Amino acid sequence: MYAIRSVWFVLALILLSACASRPRAPDAEMSAWWATTVALSGDDMEGRDAGSAGYDRAAAYTADRFRRAGLVPAGEGGSFFQQIAFDEVAVVSEGTSFSVNALGGESRALRFLHEISVSPTWGMVDRLDAPLVYRGYCAASDLIDVRGAVVVCFGTRRTGQTLAAAQLEAATAAGAVAMIRVDDVAFTIEPPRWPLAYARQVVFADDTPRPRSIPSMRLSAPAFVEIASTSGRDGAEILARGGRGEPMASFDFSARFAARFVTAERSFSSANVLAVLPGTDPSLAKEPVMLIAHLDGYGYGTPVAGDSLYNGTLDDAAYVATLIEFADARAGRGFRRPLVFAAVTAEEKGLLGSRWLAAHPTEAAPTPVAVLNLDQLRPLYPLKVLTTLGLEDSTLGQTVREVAGGLGIAVRADLEPERNLMRRTDHWPFVQIGVPAVSFLFGFDASDEHAAAAYKDWYENRYHAPQDDPTTPIDDQAQADFHRFYFALVAAVADAERRPEWMVDSPYRPGAGN
Repeated sequence: MYAIRSVWFVLALILLSACASRPRAPDAEMSAWWATTVALSGDDMEGRDAGSAGYDRAAAYTADRFRRAGLVPAGEGGSFFQQIAFDEVAVVSEGTSFSVNALGGESRALRFLHEISVSPTWGMVDRLDAPLVYRGYCAASDLIDVRGAVVVCFGTRRTGQTLAAAQLEAATAAGAVAMIRVDDVAFTIEPPRWPLAYARQVVFADDTPRPRSIPSMRLSAPAFVEIASTSGRDGAEILARGGRGEPMASFDFSARFAARFVTAERSFSSANVLAVLPGTDPSLAKEPVMLIAHLDGYGYGTPVAGDSLYNGTLDDAAYVATLIEFADARAGRGFRRPLVFAAVTAEEKGLLGSRWLAAHPTEAAPTPVAVLNLDQLRPLYPLKVLTTLGLEDSTLGQTVREVAGGLGIAVRADLEPERNLMRRTDHWPFVQIGVPAVSFLFGFDASDEHAAAAYKDWYENRYHAPQDDPTTPIDDQAQADFHRFYFALVAAVADAERRPEWMVDSPYRPGAGN
């Protein structure tokens, strides 16, 4: 399945097109990086959805680049690949429907993936028709008289309030037949965006329990406002109160909620791509440092502005390209510790590739002593500030500060902890098994209007959308500056006398119970 396909002619056309529409990169290294990024996120790679032919082509391309850079295979059976078997359940558009039916007879249809979506589970009901009620934050104490109803909850993401998992647990315990979370439009640090690409859930094809629950749905704020108005409620004011964290009154809509779910299941396999740059110090051979980025993307999904292909250029093809360019730059020259290069699958389905790798290290890629993760990076403006996840949790943080400081880059901890980014990317499964790790974002000061505008545009218009493609305007110098930082950081960690250690006050250190 992973034989190298003859895609070079197509890639050449893509590269020529990219060069024609993009300013010249500042140096040869950046030109090579961008060419590799375009090769991985061009249309022929079909968005690299785990389990797709496009992902397989991207995996074959990455493995070949690792081989040509002088890296050693670290997958199974002497290959570059670690195969993983998956099972998937999806709610498909054809035949799926949602509506709010006023008691007076008027019906309001809701557009699947544009206004409403659902988290698929195995064995979920195929039909719903029940009273619709609103219960604010949906803490257990809020869920009065919801038995047999579809309960609508304010979809808070804020620390100290009842979050999605707790809301679903409370709604189930109270006898609700389904739950709908309404977008918190006041959560502007990562604003809600529609449409969604699709509604799928993927798990390992092993003895992992299949998620089963009452239907859990998400509703857009404009749709909620419209529905609430038919019951004489000011939906905009309700959401504004929720956004401010103020008390909200419960009420029953003068309507019933009806839905029909059509599901499809499939099984597939997808592979992590693993390679090693051997170390030079035999005494440190069992202390590899892992460099990781996710190779997968969304693939094809709901069209946005007529485009249904989610290329995933900056998320995360660009940073698999960074691993490739670093391997090329080293040309087989190792550091004291081995380096494991991991381009992992199914990150977009719940960090599944990295979870599998953390639980199933290969003989050639044993459990690392440090993970330096590449994701969530957006070189949209000059690199003056580097936000570092895990900065205060291990001695890696001090190494980050020393390396960045020498390059004139300010380092700061995550200023937006409510986004929960620490747990949303591929270093997290390794943190869970006790491996110190860091990951990075391009930060900026609030006074930097250019950076703020570029950041806002990314999350509103490109993040997990087809518009994250090779036309995304980036700052080449910022990426070059990041490469200098990251390559120097790798060298510092790989050549250090001592392996990284956890800080005693880190909530993530082994035994801390987090």
